[in-house]
Amino acid sequence: TEDVWRKIYDGYQDPVLVAYTGFTDTACGTGQAAMGPFYCPLDQKVYLDLGFFEELEKSLGAGGDFARAYVIAHEAGQHIQTLNGTSKKVRALQQQSNRATANKLSVAMELQADCYAGIWAYHVKSDLGLLEEGDIDEALNAASAVGDDTLAHNAGRAAMPDSFTHGSAAQRKEWFYKGYETGGVESCKTFN
Repeated sequence: TEDVWRKIYDGYQDPVLVAYTGFTDTACGTGQAAMGPFYCPLDQKVYLDLGFFEELEKSLGAGGDFARAYVIAHEAGQHIQTLNGTSKKVRALQQQSNRATANKLSVAMELQADCYAGIWAYHVKSDLGLLEEGDIDEALNAASAVGDDTLAHNAGRAAMPDSFTHGSAAQRKEWFYKGYETGGVESCKTFN
């Protein structure tokens, strides 16, 4: 992800990747495997529990190397949001909002990170020529597998859109693909 973002984002600074198992300390509190991969804007680190990729494949049915790449690219997209100030603005708005509005802001931010992951995939294909047949399908399958509605259904619960924090399966796929089709940050206007 760093090669692509260095090329297309002026002033890009690499995040630090922390691989862990079980628990880890972060500037955002204790990271736990149950949280899945996450980005902490306070220390600008991407945290990946190594067991998540096995869960992604076996429990969520989203295997493949590009499914894993999508997850990492999504977290790198959240790093872009820290660098461009989006993360700070959204957190400030969330503190002034009720829970439903705060959740909607969270969904918009997560979908924008999906769009940024799609931009990364666009440049992996167009600039580096590294996409293989089926890679985009793997990413779209992973995006769908981690949709709030899919996760609720898999847990035997009803999907409650007001409680979503990451977006539905359809939204996540749509915004990843929008970034992939356009390759430009200006297409990722999820807050409109």
